[in-house]
Parts: sequence; C-alpha cells; structure tokens
Amino acid sequence: MIQTPYYLIDKTKLLRNMEKIAYIREKSGAKALLALKCFATWSVFDLMSEYMDGTTSSSLYEVKLGREKFGGETHAYSVAYADHEIDEVISNADKIIFNSISQLERFSDKAKGIARGLRLNPQVSTSSFDLADPARPFSRLGEWDVSKVEKVMDRISGFMIHNNCENTSFSLFDEMLTKIEEKFSPLLERAEWVSLGGGIHFTGDDYPVDEFCARLKAFSEKFGVQVYLEPGEASITNTTSLEVTVLDTLFNGKNLAIVDSSIEAHMLDLLIYRETAKLAPNEGSERYLICGKSCLAGDIFGEFNFDKPLQIGDRLSFLDAAGYTMVKKNWFNGVKMPAIAIRELDGSIKLVRDFNFADFEQSLS
Repeated sequence: MIQTPYYLIDKTKLLRNMEKIAYIREKSGAKALLALKCFATWSVFDLMSEYMDGTTSSSLYEVKLGREKFGGETHAYSVAYADHEIDEVISNADKIIFNSISQLERFSDKAKGIARGLRLNPQVSTSSFDLADPARPFSRLGEWDVSKVEKVMDRISGFMIHNNCENTSFSLFDEMLTKIEEKFSPLLERAEWVSLGGGIHFTGDDYPVDEFCARLKAFSEKFGVQVYLEPGEASITNTTSLEVTVLDTLFNGKNLAIVDSSIEAHMLDLLIYRETAKLAPNEGSERYLICGKSCLAGDIFGEFNFDKPLQIGDRLSFLDAAGYTMVKKNWFNGVKMPAIAIRELDGSIKLVRDFNFADFEQSLS
C-alpha cells in the first residue's frame, strides 16, 4: 500500500475526458491543446497525447515541458517575456503569442521563423471572481483596441482570446463568442487561426457537445480560421483524488479530524478561491471538520458527513484534485509533498514519483 498523502490519477476516468475531446475535434474541426498552467503531470502525457494536438504554456519552463514530454504543437504564451529567455522560448515553440503590442514589436523579428500571434481582450468574461477575471478593470491581459491591432497585422497570423472561466453554460459561451465576433470582426477576418482559450467545461455531464461543435464550426467557417481550444480543467476534471490518512481526532465544539495533508500546501487553489474540497459519499450522521496538519489556523478541507465516527488510521479521498492543484503544491511547513500514483487502464496502481527531505532541502538554499 502506498504511503499517504498521494495524488492518484485514474487513467480510465482520464480516458473518458480524452474521448470527449477527440469527438469535439472531429465534429468541430477545432484543435485541442492541453493548458499546462492547469495540469502538467507528464506521467500521463502518453495517453493524453493520443487524443490532443499539443500544449499551450504560460512560461519558458512550460514551453520546454510541452515540447519535450507531450509533443505535437507547442504554443508559447506569456504575460511578458524577458530578454534572457526569449530565444529559448522561440526555439521550443511552433507558435508564439504575445500579450501586448509592445512585446510583439520588441521580439517579432526574433520570432519571424515561427507563427506569431497576439492576445486580445474582449473586455467581457464569464468570471464571477475578480482574482481570475481576465477582463477586470485595468487588466494587463491582452490588447483591446482594434485600431491599434490593425496596424500590426502584418506581423501576426492569429489571436488568442481567453475570457471563459469556470464556464459550464453553453449559452453563456455562445454569448461570449458573439461578443468577440462583434468586437473583433475586422481582425478575425484577416486571421488564419484563433485560440478561444480554456475555462469551457465541455467535458462536464449533460454539456450540449453537439451544439458546441456546431458553434465552433460556424465560427471557423465564418472567418476562415483554424480554431484552437486550450482545455485545462476540462481535460482532467474528476480524474484524480488526494489520498490522506486521519492522524488525530478531537472535539472543540465540533468533531475535528486532522489528516496527513494540508489544503495550504496540497490543494492551494481551494484556499485561494475559498472553496471546500470534495469528498464522497459525504453521507451519514457523524459530521467532522477535516483539518490539515499545517500550523495555519484556516487549514481546513471542509466539513463532511460520515456513517460512523472517524478513527485514527482511517483513509479519506478528496476528489477532483488535479486541475490547478498538483501544479500549485508547495512545501509550506515542510509538510511532506504528496507522492504521485497512477491507476492504469487495467486497474493496477503504479507509484511514479515520491518526494523526500532532499527535495524539500533543494527547493530552498
């Protein structure tokens, strides 16, 4: 038995998402790139690369990881590139997308050997949380002035537009895309390719996939462009758990259970967005506040129901622990980093990475 804590990626569940992505690629003509900012655990890239066209990135290191571990098309994007890294970015990318006209003008000559693009900001988004809203006031994410972009069209062949965030609604996606068409039509008509970014939960249950495909195809045909999608969460949603063990129980007005993990260190995105972890079946009359082992007072996974009192040594599984989770794990308090395991398609479980004191020591100086 693998020592907790560890992340467990289930390839059978991952395959379901991959098959949906393959269907969308076939029916819509869109290409799909894995957004490495969301998920970069390359031990399962062997499976994912059979169903997706490549990767998209947010930094030099992600560009290199996509090129070396995933293959296919490698799109490079960053909010800003530094002089000392731009040559290496270009050497590892098929397309480079600049965040601003300023960056385009600065580096376009260096990048003339690959496809160049620009990020556009339609100034509307689906985000309900300011921290993640790319269209928030004074946003630094992309250009919005059509007249300014028209002046540099001779240097670019396409655009990236990312304004869907946690969007589970096809009608809202359709509304956002219509606004993009209305605002940027003069630019889109001159483009060869358009990436619509990520944040579209088309692998979710009951999502109208055929309507989605038809809308993508209509957009592609209207402007004569190759459409790209950049699924991050949609690629790996509901595929991974964080396996933990109860270390202690106590009562302080509520039943408390402390586990050998930390939401601060191992599921940080939930803490940032003030969300509760998921635990199933979450049923029964025994209710516990599940707490992490770090010294942070608010290191709490959430409050859950159980069919019997928790005991020291009990195992718990927090669900949906892949997207924006594994990429954000950290060494806060020196709490042991979760190992990484994979449940293969035949049901066998393989440990692919464990972390130890040397990893903690070498993360600092």
